[in-house]
Amino acid sequence: VDALRGTGIHVAAVSTAFPHGLAPLSTRLQEIEASVKDGADEIDVVIPRGLVYGAKWRELFNEIVAMRAACGDAHLKVILGTGDLATLRNVMLASMVAMMAGADFIKTSTGKESVNATLPVGLTMVRAIRAYFEETGYLIGFKPAGGISTAKVALDWLVLMKEELGRPWLEPDLFRFGASSLLTDIERQLEH
Repeated sequence: VDALRGTGIHVAAVSTAFPHGLAPLSTRLQEIEASVKDGADEIDVVIPRGLVYGAKWRELFNEIVAMRAACGDAHLKVILGTGDLATLRNVMLASMVAMMAGADFIKTSTGKESVNATLPVGLTMVRAIRAYFEETGYLIGFKPAGGISTAKVALDWLVLMKEELGRPWLEPDLFRFGASSLLTDIERQLEH
C-alpha cells in the first residue's frame, strides 16, 4: 500500500469474512476499520445471505449502514452473492437495501458462488440502480463479477449498461468488471 501512495492507483480490500460474511458484525466492522487504517480506499463487503432468505431487510439495512460508517471516506462496494439469493425479487430488494444503506457500488458475486454474474441478475440490479437514481439523484456503481471470461461476454454487459443506464455508467467510477480471467481473452483478441 505504501508503494502506491500518490500514484492515483486505488487500493481495494475485501473485508467482512469473505466470501460468506458470516462472522459477527463486530468482527466484520473491525476488518473494515483495519483495512481503511492500512490504506484501502475501497472496501468490498459481503452481505450475510441468511438475512435475505429470512426477509430481515431492516437488519440487513442496519448492518450495511454500520459498514458504511466503518468505511469513513473509503468507497463501499456491497457484494450481494446473487447466485445464492434464489429469486430476482430478492436480488432487487437486496440491491435497493444496499443502496439505501449507503453503498457506492453494488456487486453481483464473490466469484465463489456456484452461479455468478448472469445477465438476468444484471438487468435486475441495473434497473434497481436506475430506479434509485430516478428517485434520489444518486449515482450508484455496478460491478458484475464471476463468469465473465471472454471479450464477447464483456460486450454483452457493456451493451446492457449503455442501454439501461446510459453513457455515464460506462466509466470506471460507475462500472467495473470483476473478472480475473477476462484480461487474457482481451489480449488474445487484440493479437488476432
